[in-house]
Amino acid sequence: MLRLTFLGTSGAMPTAARNLSGLSVRHGREHYLLDCGEGTQRQMIRYGTGFDVTAICFTHFHADHYIGAIGFVRTLSMLGRERPLDVYGPAPARAFLQGLLLGGTDPLSFEIRIHEVRPGDAIRRDGATLLPWATQHRITSVGWVLQEDARPGRFHPERAREAGVPEGELWGELQHGRPVTLPGGRVVEPASIVEPLRRGRRVAVTGDTRPCPATPEATRGSDLLVHECTFGDGEAARAIETTHSTAREAGRMAREAGAARLVLTHLSTRYDTDPGTLLAQATEEFAGPVEVARDGMVVEMPHAE
Repeated sequence: MLRLTFLGTSGAMPTAARNLSGLSVRHGREHYLLDCGEGTQRQMIRYGTGFDVTAICFTHFHADHYIGAIGFVRTLSMLGRERPLDVYGPAPARAFLQGLLLGGTDPLSFEIRIHEVRPGDAIRRDGATLLPWATQHRITSVGWVLQEDARPGRFHPERAREAGVPEGELWGELQHGRPVTLPGGRVVEPASIVEPLRRGRRVAVTGDTRPCPATPEATRGSDLLVHECTFGDGEAARAIETTHSTAREAGRMAREAGAARLVLTHLSTRYDTDPGTLLAQATEEFAGPVEVARDGMVVEMPHAE
């Protein structure tokens, strides 16, 4: 499973229809929360993501992206959570989150492990690697790529039987790319039985940023790029002033990255109920599928085959 649930799609201020930034990403046994704006835990209840979060990944530390984490970790403690929670973010994550999340008078029922990340780090998780890259905002900020591990190629049981490999443990060895030795000493190579590795899925989330060369470089070949689009063409100067992106710029980033699909998020309140202008401007730059995220929107990412 690789499923994204948009918990908050508004920029800076919430509206009746859009909460502040938050994105639930489920991948296999992992459940990531990318940013945690005010009210995120209520959105998680509303949209049924569950609270079994294994890691929170912050893009930066403006309040609309982190303030909800204070209440969320307290709720987890009241529910009796025991499993440690990993929290990742750019500097000054360690000092800032130490006070933010652990500064209450009541001790938590579980351990919070704070990790300060830098662009270029490769964070191993179950079945995937998390890759932060440097984005361009008013403070230190990163985007996040989830790169799924490659999967074994298709196994052909009829070829295994023809090669004289008995069904069972030896089939498993071949599926994992390891040659097997049969009684009598004959070696069967996996290449004759198993197709080449299948590439893992790749999802990228920018957080708040100006368009910058690092984004298409880091997100090259993504199956999905989630890019902020706070403004439209008419506010291009405002986008530069506040170090945000327009929808057109987000479309250009997706095109330069060779992304397969683009989802726009972090909308200014002026586009709250009618984001059609943003969609039109992005599609003028990017020929692939484009959507404007809404709170509660679920994106399922099937394997390419």
